[in-house]
Amino acid sequence: MLRFMPVGDSMTIGSAGEHTWRHRLWRHLCGTYGGPFTFVGPRETLYDKQADAPTSLAYADPDFPRAHLAGWGEGWLHMAPLIGDAVRAHRPGVLLVSLGLIDLGFYTNAEQTGENVRAFVANAREADPRIRMVVLPVIPNIRAAADEAFADQVDRFNVLLAKTVADLDGPRSPLLLASAPESYDIHTDTYDGTHPNARGEHLIAKAFAGAMWQAWGVGQAYGAGTA
Repeated sequence: MLRFMPVGDSMTIGSAGEHTWRHRLWRHLCGTYGGPFTFVGPRETLYDKQADAPTSLAYADPDFPRAHLAGWGEGWLHMAPLIGDAVRAHRPGVLLVSLGLIDLGFYTNAEQTGENVRAFVANAREADPRIRMVVLPVIPNIRAAADEAFADQVDRFNVLLAKTVADLDGPRSPLLLASAPESYDIHTDTYDGTHPNARGEHLIAKAFAGAMWQAWGVGQAYGAGTA
């Protein structure tokens, strides 16, 4: 069985009442991947904005494997120390990683964030030397649209991320950079300039699905099995 672990920040955990891109990707793979698969991870909940805590199970459609390693306000800095134990405990074959915005916004600059990417990869591989990873760059967001200095840091990090993926990729443990979602627009694809709405969820799922289909032949082009 192919085991995926979504790893991310608020855009991945999602909040109460949402489907999440995790659900959209699962629906796509149900229709396009020919073998058994599931999502794994140490967490299952959504973020509850009323409680200001990740305590909700109120998915728009809860009938899917909801496990993940994602947290509201967490980034590469937070996930790098956690990923080794999560890989050992839950045995994913593929990590689907969307991180970086929180790091750059609150904790680390582009270069420091890049070092945390390297630590994350090293810790994941220490737990499983054959693990595969798909990494999404930081996608458009309202802060980058309004703050030129922050936008420069995002651009700088995305360049460093691409270089890191190229440097660390290898046949034993492939590391794949997904393309940023096509035509992603913070005005039409998010509900607040950062967090994806239904259309944005599909576009993020499509980015991960397209990368895996093109590079590894997993599933098909996005859309065939998606609802």
